[in-house]
Amino acid sequence: MKLLPLLMCIPLLLFSACAPGGIASVAREDLFSLDIGRLEDQIDLYNLEGGRSNRKTSLAMRDGLFYIADGNGGKVVHYTSYGDLLFMIYNDETNPPPLTLRTGVETSGVVTRWAFSYPLREPGAIAVDSRKHIYVEDRLPYERHSYDAENRTIQDSLVLHFDSDGCFVEYLGREGLGGSPFPKIERISASLADEFAVVCRLPTGWNIYWFDLEGTLLYFIPLKNEQIPIPPDRLPVFPSIDTIAVSPDSRKLFIKIDYYRETFDESTKTKLGTEPDSSVIWIMNVEDGSYQGTIEVPFYESTVTENNRRITDRLLYSLLGVVKNDRAFLMIPVEDGYSIMILSTDPHEQRRGFIQVKSEELQFNAFSISAEGILSALLATDFQAKLVWWRTDKFLEEGG
Repeated sequence: MKLLPLLMCIPLLLFSACAPGGIASVAREDLFSLDIGRLEDQIDLYNLEGGRSNRKTSLAMRDGLFYIADGNGGKVVHYTSYGDLLFMIYNDETNPPPLTLRTGVETSGVVTRWAFSYPLREPGAIAVDSRKHIYVEDRLPYERHSYDAENRTIQDSLVLHFDSDGCFVEYLGREGLGGSPFPKIERISASLADEFAVVCRLPTGWNIYWFDLEGTLLYFIPLKNEQIPIPPDRLPVFPSIDTIAVSPDSRKLFIKIDYYRETFDESTKTKLGTEPDSSVIWIMNVEDGSYQGTIEVPFYESTVTENNRRITDRLLYSLLGVVKNDRAFLMIPVEDGYSIMILSTDPHEQRRGFIQVKSEELQFNAFSISAEGILSALLATDFQAKLVWWRTDKFLEEGG
């Protein structure tokens, strides 16, 4: 574990040093690394020209086990926290044959490391439930796309369900098992009760589909752009949904909405543009669509000196996810890493911290927050991808 080269703070269980601004830094643990490439123990982050494609690479961590959906490679891999590859689900048309994994096995009882072939096209968002069943986004071939004229969106994605051994179980669409394609999927979340939600973004708003563990659709929540709530004391402002996260231990959605206001030149009264006014997380009850509370999100303030003048920028945090007991986990990139913040409906329950990410590790980042509050990440350099975590669950415990 490396400590930031700054003044040391009073030691706590989980803090290693002071971050910029005097905020304590959460200790990071590097777990294992993967080389860049297409072999079973590699990850295909970059194309031949060395750049990122539009395909997703997503990470999920549950009970100390890691699951990676490699969109470029057309595979899903499952690792222990020590970097042991347990199994791989792969497209045999886009991946070389496995060298170290057994293929053609019917159950995991006869071998400890195995691979199953499945025609994955572009695996994306991924979630894992308590049974270690995997739910992963995949895209349909072009000829199976459909167009929703009312919502002005292409419907081209399914959710594939694999069991804990990596065997295909079924696919799910908007209506549940064998249903029609989803529009653009932003995230898939599995709850502690093994229900799971698919969050989709459309030009006209957002759609959330909530399923039980059998794949039966329990709730459908459409949120149109014109229905985005605005606090009565914020007018006139323009709302924009940043993201929608799913509670792991209740049927609730956390909808982070950023509000903007117009700016004017006072001397000429001409409009200059817009600037952030405020940010609020609205908590929605999935069962009846009602709002049960809000969380005010403060700005991240960064002060710089220009021409002997101190200028303070007010920046917006992003909502990464929700942990148990209705706590929202937010973050924003800053120098040498990310500033993190945990908020709840109790305005006094606010915790700030800092996580270190080196500049050379910023080629690509994928984060995952567990229900217990452990923050994991895949951090990429030009030559390898590191799997790391920060015990931010201890961060929560420190606050009671």
